Amino acid sequence: MSDPIESAIFEKLAKADPKGVGGKSIEPADVAKALQPEQWQRMLPKVRHSALALMRQGKLTITKKGKPVDPNAFKGVIRLRLPTEAETAAALAALPPAVEDDDDFA
Repeated sequence: MSDPIESAIFEKLAKADPKGVGGKSIEPADVAKALQPEQWQRMLPKVRHSALALMRQGKLTITKKGKPVDPNAFKGVIRLRLPTEAETAAALAALPPAVEDDDDFA
């Protein structure tokens, strides 16, 4: 993981949820403040964007009022947490199938 935003998200989650069971959550603003304490408001959209990408990969769950949100239609106050096994499986199932290169037509 070379992205500093992703690293900061997982570091904060590791502190909040040391057992990694997906129970404790963090605020995206906490991640933004850790990365840029003076201008964390500018960092917040980037944190939310990274969180959305991680959710689509099944590595993170975005919640609102304690319930997972639809990654294609959410706004407002959110929280981030590690996904349960079922949430990871659902996110991976929603990904488009991988296309294998067919070298027969080269």
